[in-house]
Amino acid sequence: MSATAAYIALATGILVWALLVRRFTAKPWEAVLERGIGDDLPNSAPARVGLWVFLAVVTSLFALFMSAYYMRMGHGHGAVHDWSTLAEPAVLWVNSLLLILASASMQWSRANITRGQIARARDGLLIGGLFTIAFLGGQLYAWREVRGLDAFTPGNPAVAFFYVLTAVHGLHLLGGLFVWAKTLIRISPRRPEPIDVRLSIELCTVYWHYLLFVWIGLFALLIAT
Repeated sequence: MSATAAYIALATGILVWALLVRRFTAKPWEAVLERGIGDDLPNSAPARVGLWVFLAVVTSLFALFMSAYYMRMGHGHGAVHDWSTLAEPAVLWVNSLLLILASASMQWSRANITRGQIARARDGLLIGGLFTIAFLGGQLYAWREVRGLDAFTPGNPAVAFFYVLTAVHGLHLLGGLFVWAKTLIRISPRRPEPIDVRLSIELCTVYWHYLLFVWIGLFALLIAT
């Protein structure tokens, strides 16, 4: 897989992301629950099933990218001579902490909405989104840092894969922020009943936990190679 193929893969990933996020943000996501706030949501709820199907597809997408990265380094195919290892920017460690805090804030919001505490749930949701935006800003800074590395050359596939992996992950976070913003708008102007936003907050939390898990895997791959 050449650097050109990596960029083609990125374009394909963006297309898949756009189609799936459209499905991910469909109306079932915002369905108003008819059960009490203390009741468990049914596992067969359309929004929950849709989310897990979406995550299964995204998992396959990231698995393909990571496998391509591993193979392009020459593992199992002999040595390669155009691969120059990157020294990952130190800011990625800070970014990882920011995403951990974002995920923890989402979990705090979920716990509070389950207890019916709207104000705290709103605060947790807001803080989680702000940490996520900070993470994405840090990723853009990391991109600029990579441009200053000695290994940054158009012919180095390691550069292409760094941008591909971080960009695809960032695009999925942007899709999550779209749903986050819609949920925050619903909860901010008024004080809705917890039942009205509980499902949206729960699924946002699951999505953030998942993307944190994906980022840890991607970061571990980058720093290990």
